[in-house]
Amino acid sequence: MTASLINAAVRLLAARSLKRQLLYRTLSILAALFLLIGALQYILMKDFIYQNKAESLNAQIMAMPIDWFKNPNADEMAGELRVPAVTESRAAAPARGGRPKPGRRESPIMYQPGLTIAYIDSNGGVSEISKGSEGEPPVLSADEYERIEKDLTKRQQTGYQIAENSAGSEQLIVYRLAGPPGRSDGLIQVSTETASLRQLLMTQLAVFSGLSAAALAAGLALYLPLLRRTLQPLSRVVRAARFTDAGNLTERLPASQGQEEIDSLSDAFNGMLERLDVSFEAERRTTEKMRRFVADASHELRTPLTSIHGFLEVLLRGAASNPEQLNRALNSMHLESRRINKLVEDLLAIAKLDQEPRLQLSETSLDGLLLEMEPQLRLLAGSRSVELRLTENVKGGYHADKLKQVVLNVFLNAVQHTDPEEGRISLALGIKDHDAEISLSDNGSGIGEEHLPHLFERFYRSESSRTRKSGGAGLGLAIVKSIVDAHHGRIEVQSRPGDGTTFRIYLPLGSCRQIEL
Repeated sequence: MTASLINAAVRLLAARSLKRQLLYRTLSILAALFLLIGALQYILMKDFIYQNKAESLNAQIMAMPIDWFKNPNADEMAGELRVPAVTESRAAAPARGGRPKPGRRESPIMYQPGLTIAYIDSNGGVSEISKGSEGEPPVLSADEYERIEKDLTKRQQTGYQIAENSAGSEQLIVYRLAGPPGRSDGLIQVSTETASLRQLLMTQLAVFSGLSAAALAAGLALYLPLLRRTLQPLSRVVRAARFTDAGNLTERLPASQGQEEIDSLSDAFNGMLERLDVSFEAERRTTEKMRRFVADASHELRTPLTSIHGFLEVLLRGAASNPEQLNRALNSMHLESRRINKLVEDLLAIAKLDQEPRLQLSETSLDGLLLEMEPQLRLLAGSRSVELRLTENVKGGYHADKLKQVVLNVFLNAVQHTDPEEGRISLALGIKDHDAEISLSDNGSGIGEEHLPHLFERFYRSESSRTRKSGGAGLGLAIVKSIVDAHHGRIEVQSRPGDGTTFRIYLPLGSCRQIEL
């Protein structure tokens, strides 16, 4: 049984399972507690048994008449104190109230096995009284006997002592003064062997060890199912984590499983799944946008490149010798190259805004900026009517060149969708809710409601055909949105087919420092 317990302990110690480690550590703590209790029990029980035995010997000494150990001829023997001889028979005893007479070999006491009695005179001489008993009394030094006698004379409690006799047998010793009260004629030393006492202690210790081993075994048998049931919520978390992958992020653990630590782990796990789900969804959207972006950019670049390639083939086939065809081909290739150059510039602008959304801002007057752009705007409008309504002293921390690009892109969008002769474009600047408001309205064809949420997407155009001759690549409004976002502003659009379109741009007022924070 001991070997099997040791092997089980070794297996538990080597195990990396949380359940086995908890079981091993719990049983180790219990075993240590049992060991500590056993050690304390041994120490306390030993002192109790020895003290009880010493009190029993003291009671026997007190029952002995003092004159049994006093020589009545002590005064005639010139100071030599002689102890009466004892008979070899342990059954004979003097008459009630008498004492042994000199020269008679009578035993005053019914001796117990292992019990020895000795008389110690005032000079430290030791005379064995219980010569018929087994064993020999232990003998201490004269100084030690003198100290004990003084303590007893002063009525001090000496307790018991443990010493070995000449044969090496451990003895428990108690003492009593010999002689009448108030006068000491020496010491009476009573001792008994401690082997039986130690045997009793070992028996008690063996019983306690057996009960402790049984308690540990019972604890092992009862604790395993309890531990398994306690760790079931953790096992559910493990199973959920094992079956979680990029395609299965919707499963969630129960929020309350009856254990505070497991509930916290479940909340953390569910939060992690939620964040992963959001991240994967964002990644999917980004990937889809990138795929669409690449496809749209490729389409936009392919059209002018195909046109340029076609004109070059025409020129190589002999059209270069015809001045009219040559001039037409060169003009067309020049327009297409400008279109490619504009598309590349827009792509680079968007890429730069994506990488560095924070702008170097400076104190800028918006009304002054729009007045500065008025000649350019009227030139771009052609025959269209342009109206400016500007509030004065509207200032803030802005990037002036980027805001000019915002106004130009929105204005060009209005020019593109209004009639060249009857078109009206209105540009206004004001303050609303502590923000600067730039609004640009036109009386153009308007935009369908289904297109409004996608206006600021890259390469998005509300027209069904991508091969129209006029218009850009669908990057202008995307650039506008990126620049406004970099200024911590927002842009809104209102439009209905046939009623024109209104863009409203809101930019925060205040210093550059406040905006950057």
